[in-house]
Amino acid sequence: MIQTKTEQEKIELEHTDPVIATNGGLIAEFERGLAPEGFHHADHVRVAFAYVSELPLLEALARFSAALKRFALAQGKPNLYHETITWIYLFLIAERSDLPGRTQTWEEFAECNADLLKWKDGILEKYYEPTTLWSDRARHRFVLPDRGPSDHANSEQKPSREGAPEKA
Repeated sequence: MIQTKTEQEKIELEHTDPVIATNGGLIAEFERGLAPEGFHHADHVRVAFAYVSELPLLEALARFSAALKRFALAQGKPNLYHETITWIYLFLIAERSDLPGRTQTWEEFAECNADLLKWKDGILEKYYEPTTLWSDRARHRFVLPDRGPSDHANSEQKPSREGAPEKA
């Protein structure tokens, strides 16, 4: 059964146990069924960052998804798990944390990627039409984004194809 820790327990563990304060420790705790009390969106992103930081992406997808499904089931809410949302966040975290020649800490990542930590009116609106994202299909299997850069209010330019091979 997944247990939740109170905020105080979470803070105490993070400051007193150096293993739990690491990405690997956080993964171990989550896979044992321990999660921050409430386990809100930013907590999901923090745990997903740990998986992406420590594991190859496909393994991170499999293990985080499985642990998240177990968490939802243990909370008596198996329908909370959403495959498309889970996977797109893992993909975005992987893309944004892949810095040549250096590894980002969670604090650095969070500071540079505040848009990923925001749930309401968040990043998903840039990638998905609401009818797509909230469909049963998207809940149960990964669906590719159906909005692109030209669909955003902030991005009127199409991506450059400079250097791309010509189409036949």
